[in-house]
Parts: sequence; structure tokens; C-alpha cells
Amino acid sequence: MTDERLAYLALTQVSGMGPARLTILLSNFETALGAHSAPFERLRTLPGFSGAFVSELKATPLDAGRQLVESAERIGASILVPADADFPAALRSIPDPPPVLFLVGNQSLLERPAVAVVGSRDHTAYGGEVCRLIAREAAWAGAVVVSGMARGLDAAAHAAALDAGGGTIGVLGNGLGVVYPAANRALYDRVAARGLLLSEFPPGERPHAGSFPRRNRLISGLARVTVVVEAAIGSGALITAGTALDQGREVMAVPGPITSPVSVGTNRLIRDGAAPYLEPVDLLQYFADAAPLDRKNREDTAACVALPETLSADERRVAIRLGAECVHVDELAAQVGGPMGSVLAVLCALEIAGIAEQLPGRHFRRAAPLDGFR
Repeated sequence: MTDERLAYLALTQVSGMGPARLTILLSNFETALGAHSAPFERLRTLPGFSGAFVSELKATPLDAGRQLVESAERIGASILVPADADFPAALRSIPDPPPVLFLVGNQSLLERPAVAVVGSRDHTAYGGEVCRLIAREAAWAGAVVVSGMARGLDAAAHAAALDAGGGTIGVLGNGLGVVYPAANRALYDRVAARGLLLSEFPPGERPHAGSFPRRNRLISGLARVTVVVEAAIGSGALITAGTALDQGREVMAVPGPITSPVSVGTNRLIRDGAAPYLEPVDLLQYFADAAPLDRKNREDTAACVALPETLSADERRVAIRLGAECVHVDELAAQVGGPMGSVLAVLCALEIAGIAEQLPGRHFRRAAPLDGFR
């Protein structure tokens, strides 16, 4: 780790340091080390550099960069800055680009075309069904599904993309290592293991009121298209739609009942010019260059589409092995590597949830899917 990189990282941690001020510093001093060591009086001559801000800068030691690297290493996170070749190109040119990114997971997903799928935390059954359908079809078409790791439709989009065998990127409104909301811990672990978690906030930083609107510009910035599934007036999903428009990205919205509070926002988006999402081809036309999953992969993953995000890890492990063909409980127990009694208990819970169906002779299969997920 060079001193120049550590100095740059230290500058990003100065309270009040945004992309504009960082650009001014680097354009005046050429290097982060030069900016960090510049005299107080010289810094005060820069536009927008108040005495209070310069005092904050001078009080931030070079070691702050080293501490940032160490905190990332402790949780297995990588750090990217705009000077890095693998910094996501989609985020370089957006208004207010992130000066630093922290990542855990599969960074190659940043190189693939992506769609943002966002919506209400308190969604309807219709919204949940459509969200899972959109994420599944996008994943099968080879697009990465981006969302904000919130409860509700964000969580449904991430889970459906993974269940369909595709990739997903979770953009956090807090630092890596903090699971928020706590109910999404299982999803957090799944995305870290099979997708990518991304944040511009330092590891361990708790969420605050302003962090989620800032996160939203990264969600839309990573994606070619932002699809809003359900959104009440004032919803964060509408903020994401606004940032997408500011970035010159496409916005689509799912129409809903005019009597539904969570469809007011999406219906107004359509009224004001957003393209309606009526069927998969409406979205997939933007991803003709993506590499779709092969037919076998689609068939192998079809049985686990639309699994509720509320399933426990054990329930999900069993559910993804259930398909249209019957399978004996002995075989299921062998596949998941668990005791027979535990597997039967999980199957009973899945049967109650309408996910599994029991047939004579202790055989099980996936229950018939909902319309729209066949």
C-alpha cells in the first residue's frame, strides 16, 4: 500500500469531504500527499474551504487511511478508488461519484449489464410476485439485479435473482459488516457469498438519515434501467427513479391499482413519461447484448424461483432441491447432509407454507408455482 493511496483514503474520511472538494484538492496539489500536507493558509484560499473544514482536514492524520485499510481487511473487504482500473465505469461519470468503494463478493459482476429493481418495504402480494418475476427474467437474460438490501421488495429482488441462478449486487446505506435491517442477515450472507455487497461508507459505519438517499444514486448509477415495482408518495424508490433520470438512465414502472397507496408513485411515473413494465420483453430489450443462462441452468433453477425471503437457511437448502419430479426423503437427507428427523421437520414447514407437496411413500416435490412463475 503506497503512501499516496493511504493519503487519498485519509482525505476521503475528512468530515464534509465530497467529490467536489476532493477534485479541487487534487487539481491544486496534483497528489493526495501534497494536499494532505498543504499549509492551513494555502488550503484556506481554495473555493469552498472554510476554516472549520480545513481544521477538520488538518486534524485527520495520514494514519486514517491505514486504519481504513485494516478495518476492510478484517472483514474480507476490498477497496476501490476511481484511479483503479476495475473501478466500475458506470459510476465514474454520474453526478457526485463515490470517491471510494468497499466491496465483498464477486467483483466481476460490476463488468456485466445491470438492472435496478426497487420498491416499497411494505408491499402488496401483487408487488412481491411481480418483483420476483422481473428479477428472475432479468437474471435468466444475463443481467445483474441491483437493489438496496432493504426489507420488502429490495430483499425479494436480490433473493429471486440468486434463486434463479443469476447475479445480484446489494448497495448498502451503511458500512460493510453492519447488517441493516437485522432481519436480512441470511440474505446478507447469501449475497456476500454468491453476489456482491457494495458501499461507499467505511466498514462498521451505522446507517443514518442521509445515508439512504446517497445510496440510491449508486443503485441507479450501476444500472442501465431502473424498474420501480411499487412506491408510495415519498418513497425512497422514487428518489432512486429521480437519480436515474438525473444520470440519463432509463426508468420503468409497474402499473398498479389506482386505489393502492403503494402504486400511486409508480402510476404517476408512468403518467409523467416512464415506460410501463407490462411483460418481460419490455425490460429485456435493453439487454440484448447480455449472455443469458443456458437452458439447463434455467431448468435446474426453475424449481427454486419465488422462494419467500423469510425462509430459514435450512428451509431454503431443502426447498431448492425440490422440483416437479418426486424425490424420496432419504435422497433429500443425503443431498443436504442432515439427519432424517430434521429434514422431515423442514419438509413439514415447507408443506405448511405451500412450497412442498407430499405424496405417498414419503416422496416430496415442489408445490405448483403461482401463475406468472411457470
